[in-house]
This record gives sequence, C-alpha cells and structure tokens, in this order.
Amino acid sequence: MSSVNSTLLVSCKNKAGVEKHYFPALKAAGWTGPIQLVAPGDPVPDLTHISGLLLTGGNDIHPRHWNTAEPVHPEADVDADRDAFEIPLIRAAWEKRLPIFGICRGEQILNVALGGSLIQDVPDHFGCEPERHQHGTPEMPDMCHRVQLAPTSHLRHLLGEEVFLVNSRHHQAVKRVAAPLVAVGWHLDTSHPETGPLIEAIEAVDPARWVIGVQWHPENLVGLKGPAGNVARELFAAFVKAAGHS
Repeated sequence: MSSVNSTLLVSCKNKAGVEKHYFPALKAAGWTGPIQLVAPGDPVPDLTHISGLLLTGGNDIHPRHWNTAEPVHPEADVDADRDAFEIPLIRAAWEKRLPIFGICRGEQILNVALGGSLIQDVPDHFGCEPERHQHGTPEMPDMCHRVQLAPTSHLRHLLGEEVFLVNSRHHQAVKRVAAPLVAVGWHLDTSHPETGPLIEAIEAVDPARWVIGVQWHPENLVGLKGPAGNVARELFAAFVKAAGHS
C-alpha cells in the first residue's frame, strides 16, 4: 500500500501543536498521504484505511491502568480522557498489526495499553534532581543526555547509532515492560537498584511488527545536524516506510 492510498492516524491532545511539530517531521520523512488527527471527544476512528498509528506526547497516565491500588503521585497531572481514548485504540491497532510509533507519553501509553506499568515520577523513584529529564522546549530542544541502545535491537539496526544524545521533557517512565514489548534503550546514568536504568526505548518482541516507542522528542530534532538529527530523521523515515507498506 502506498502512502497516497492510505492514512496515518495521529492521536493527540493539542491538534494545533501536532500540526506545528509533528506534521513537518512526517512530511520531511516522505509521507505524502492523508493524516488524520484524533483527540479525546472525537468519534472512535475506523482503522479500515489506516496504515500507521502515531502516539504523541502529553500529560500523565493514571496508575489505575496498571494497578488499581496505586495512588496518583502528587507530581502527576493525569489525562484520564486521553487514557480512555487511546488504550482501546492502541489495542485495536495492535490487533490489526499496524505500525505504531509512540513518542514520550506515546511510548508510555503504548506500554500500559499492552500490559506494562510506569514509574509515576522519575526524580522520586530514582532519587535524581528534578531537572535531569526536564530540559528545553519544542522550539528550543536541549540535548541533555545520552541514550544507549541494545546492539542487537531492531531500533539499533534502523538508526545506525548505538549511543547518541537526546532531548528530554518527562517525569514518568516505563517501569514493567509489557509482555509483547522489550526494552532496547536506556539512560544508564539514571538507575535504581530494583528497576535498573531508566528505559528510553521499547520495541515489539516480534520482529515482524514495526512497533517502537521512544522517551525523547525526535519531532523537535529532525532539523538538527549531527547524530541526534540523523537519528530523529531515521526514526520518522522508518515509520513512514513501514506505514507506506502496511
């Protein structure tokens, strides 16, 4: 299926923000087909003609989706409406074996929808300074730490880099990885004796599936020179290629 005859589905909260920051990255990666934006309150989308699902960044995920007894962390700003909208959407896309690309919150909700859990507050859990993973803005990304990829991972194969700098604007993170997924990227300098290093990237265990989640914001990096920009461009190009052939 070519991109001309298929549609990318992009789930978000702020449609104007997505049009500003994500659309250019998709189009620069070669997507020429329609893009359907959906947000909480919209009708449940029909996936019949959808060839890929992009899950964008946003607010926090309610812990009831992985543990009904876990209270909401004081630092959390949950978006229950978006949780309710996206979890069944992700499960439906998974059942259809669609390519799925999750960015920041998108990585987290992908993991939760498929049975995983989250760390609700990175500074609290890891005992690190609050600003370690809160740097920069969409307009002015700050390359603040390195990501280490598993050398045999699909993501490492796609990107051609094993260690590279990323931007970082989050305070939640993947904790228990969902069974159909595997952790393939980490920030080794943020670690906990029980949960290990902070997870920065996940992918499908099944190599026949194109399902990837990243904790950083590649949509803000596609215009940069050097490895960080190369990685961001390769991520979007790989997603567009997968969606164009689904």
